[in-house]
Amino acid sequence: MTLLAPLSAENAAANALIPYLLRRGSEAHPDMQSISAALDQLYGGSIEPMVRKKGEVQCLGFVGSFLDDAYTLDGGGILDEAAELMGELLLRPCTDGGAFSTEYTRQEKANLIDRIRGEINDKRSYASNRVVEEMCAGEPYGVNRLGRESDVESLTPQGLWERYQELLGRARIELYYCGSAEPDRVCFIFQKALAGLPREGGYQEPSCSIVSAAQTPRRVEETMDVAQGKLTMGFRTGGITAASPEYPALMLCNALFGGTTTSKLFLNVREKLSLCYYASSMVHKYKGVMVVSSGVEFANVKKAEDEILAQLEACRNGDFEPWEVEGARRYTVSSLRTVLDSQGRQEDYWLGQAIYGLAEGPEELAQRLEQVTTQQAVAAAKALSLDTVYFLKGTEG
Repeated sequence: MTLLAPLSAENAAANALIPYLLRRGSEAHPDMQSISAALDQLYGGSIEPMVRKKGEVQCLGFVGSFLDDAYTLDGGGILDEAAELMGELLLRPCTDGGAFSTEYTRQEKANLIDRIRGEINDKRSYASNRVVEEMCAGEPYGVNRLGRESDVESLTPQGLWERYQELLGRARIELYYCGSAEPDRVCFIFQKALAGLPREGGYQEPSCSIVSAAQTPRRVEETMDVAQGKLTMGFRTGGITAASPEYPALMLCNALFGGTTTSKLFLNVREKLSLCYYASSMVHKYKGVMVVSSGVEFANVKKAEDEILAQLEACRNGDFEPWEVEGARRYTVSSLRTVLDSQGRQEDYWLGQAIYGLAEGPEELAQRLEQVTTQQAVAAAKALSLDTVYFLKGTEG
C-alpha cells in the first residue's frame, strides 16, 4: 500500500515521517503493543513502514506480510483482516487534539534523524548518494528520500497532520498483492478497507526529468575521518531509461563495464591492477544515470580514475572477448528471472513499473536482453558522459 508524491526538498522529511507515525497507533489500536497483539492474531503477520525513491517520486506507505488464506487452519479470513488493519492504520491514526500525537511525533522525529545520520556510517552507500546529490543538484532526484535533518527538526504535529491530509486527498495510491486470492476478491477487500479515503482528485501524475548528456564534468571533494577513500563517478546515459527501447543494451553495457564479477572494472581495475578495494557500476534506470563506485587508497585516486575511464573507453571500442559478453548476458538475464523468486523484489519491481506506466515484466525484459548485440551495448557505452566526480578522502589523505 503505497502513496506516491513528487519528490521535493520542501516535503521529503514530512512525507518520510508520516508512515512511521501512522504505524505507532490507530483509533482502535492506539499503541504498538495493541498493534502487535492484532498482528499476532493474524498468524504473526507484519506491517512495516516503507519510504523509497523511484525516479523523482517519493513512495511512502506500508508493506505487509501475512500467511496466505490457503494455509490457515480454517481456510480463510487473513486477507480480509489484514487489509482492514492496514486501512485502519492509514485512515484512522491515533490523534492528540486533532493532530498527530505529540509524544509519538517527538519520538519518531528523533528516530528519523537517527536514520538520516546513520546513512553516513556506510561510506560506500554514502558516497553513492552524495554523487547523485551533486550531479542532480537543483533536480528533484538530488533530494534524499528521508529529507534533511534540519527540516525534520522543524516539523510539528499539526504541520504533519496537514501534510497527511494533503496526501490522503491528492496522492496517487498503488496497491500490490501477491497470493492465491482471486483478483476480484482482492479488489473488493481493498475497496472496503479504503472506503473512507478522502479523494480530492487532480493528483499529480509522476514524472522524471531526464538530462541526456553532461557538460563539463564537475569535481567534488569531501574530507572525513576515513581510512579508505571513496571515488564515485556519476554518468548521464544519453537519455536512456527503463522506458527506452535501448534499455536492455544499457543493461548489458553496465554488466560488461562494472556490473558483475567478470566486468572490466572488477577484472582489471580491482584484480589485475589492484587500484581499488572494490569497483562496480549500477544504473538508476528511471533517471538515466549510471554511478561507478570504488574504494581506493588516497594515493591511488588519480590512477584509479584514469583506469576507470580507460575501461569505459574499451567498452566504447567494443574490446570484448566472446566469453565476456555471454557471461555478462547470462548474469543479467539470471538476475531478472530471479526477481520472480521473491515477493519483495517483485513488489519493488512492479511499483517502479506502475509509477512510470511500464507494463514489461522481468521475463519479457530478459527475453529482450537475450537479443541485444555487442554493437548495441557498444552504442550504449558511447552514449555515457561523465557528469560528476566525487571523492571522499581522509583527514590526512
